Amino acid sequence: MFEGQDTVASGISWILYCMAKYPEHQEKCREEIREILGDRDTVEWDDLGKMNYTTMCIKESMRMYPPAPLVLRQLTKPITFFDGRSLPAGSLVMLNIYAIHRSLSVWEDPEVFDPLRFSPENSSGRHSHAFVPFAAGVRNCIGQNFAMNEMKVATALTLQRFQVSPDETRPPIKVPQVVLTSMNDIHLYLKKIKRTHQ
Repeated sequence: MFEGQDTVASGISWILYCMAKYPEHQEKCREEIREILGDRDTVEWDDLGKMNYTTMCIKESMRMYPPAPLVLRQLTKPITFFDGRSLPAGSLVMLNIYAIHRSLSVWEDPEVFDPLRFSPENSSGRHSHAFVPFAAGVRNCIGQNFAMNEMKVATALTLQRFQVSPDETRPPIKVPQVVLTSMNDIHLYLKKIKRTHQ
């Protein structure tokens, strides 16, 4: 229930915010979606794997605004880190995914929205735990493929029908709780796109 509702809603909200804030990327996604869907009003299963640029934008949005910004684990056995420090069994460990995704030691210009970070050539040498919007390891999100597909469909159908722009008078105020939300909501303008085939 958690994955299927709150985190996906957060993810979609921040993705649309990024599309509004960065219209050049919104337009590239729209072009890709039009090319894939043509005159269809629905997304089919085979379409999802073709949304390469849109997927990179979704991933970059989740890097900057991870739907689950923190994860907490309790150690079942002691652990010793590479620098010799250790923690005993029973310790509670909190990982700040938001901070990992904006770390200068991992990401160049981490405050810049750059979907090409997730191109195959730019992703190949990156540590597997540098981008963890669904956590990682044996306790990672079992619904991550479902969640990604939901976000692709919502993004594609929204951008196919609407041009999205930000309400500059009400920028979101991030609140990193269990799910990354905005204290004052996320306010966007939607302008219906005239479609030639209708």
